[in-house]
Amino acid sequence: MIKKIAHIVLISMFVVSCKSNKVVTEGAVLTSMSSKKIINNHYSNSFEKKTINARIKAKYEDKKNSQTVIIKLRLEKNKAIWMSGTYLGIPVAKVLITPDRVTYYEKVNKTFFDGDFSLLSEFLGTEVDFQKIQNLLIGETILNLKDQRYDVFVDEKTYLLEPKKQKELFDILFWLDPLNFKVSKQEVRQPIEQKRLTVDYTEYQKISNITFPKKINISAVDKTKRTLLGLEYRTVEFDKVLSFPFSIPSGYKEIRLNE
Repeated sequence: MIKKIAHIVLISMFVVSCKSNKVVTEGAVLTSMSSKKIINNHYSNSFEKKTINARIKAKYEDKKNSQTVIIKLRLEKNKAIWMSGTYLGIPVAKVLITPDRVTYYEKVNKTFFDGDFSLLSEFLGTEVDFQKIQNLLIGETILNLKDQRYDVFVDEKTYLLEPKKQKELFDILFWLDPLNFKVSKQEVRQPIEQKRLTVDYTEYQKISNITFPKKINISAVDKTKRTLLGLEYRTVEFDKVLSFPFSIPSGYKEIRLNE
């Protein structure tokens, strides 16, 4: 079970219709808008703070297990993501993500992982890197929307962006909130391999006049297997001076991907 909890801390970092012309949203009329304008609005509301110091409640669930972990998160934008997880008040695992590697260890079984992003990619069923994980945590799209052209539809109370030309092996969709143009949901589908990753931002909050996620639900489906991860930001501070203490204790056994 402790190994599973360590994985919860690790994966907690990422950690994505009906078509009509307009729909009522909180008293306003949601009308057609060009994809270019929607994308520009999304980036004009980008997260610009340098650091995040937060406390997260993370709940993991699959067919066999359901566990809750409290996570301390420290993030320096574009440089480092650090997490320390506790279970029943006991420190159990620590994670450090940098742009070129993923490192973590768990204390009870005394194991560690030190390598690239393949472990996270394997769990999520899609390729991820530092930028994608960071964007998932702060409510921004995992891809740069300016790199390709999109069709736009009104889907219920959101703008749905779909690439005019999807990738060969997977499809990706983005739903943006018309009020703040933050991500409401993003989804990666791999039909041939029967995989799907959905990241649903069910609630945002205002912190120092910044719109920031409060609750994020992540669903990873691989054929008949489904894994759920719910993240809830309990406390959040911006632009604090942070440290990222991390060293793998001696005597720990390395975790291999095929184990």
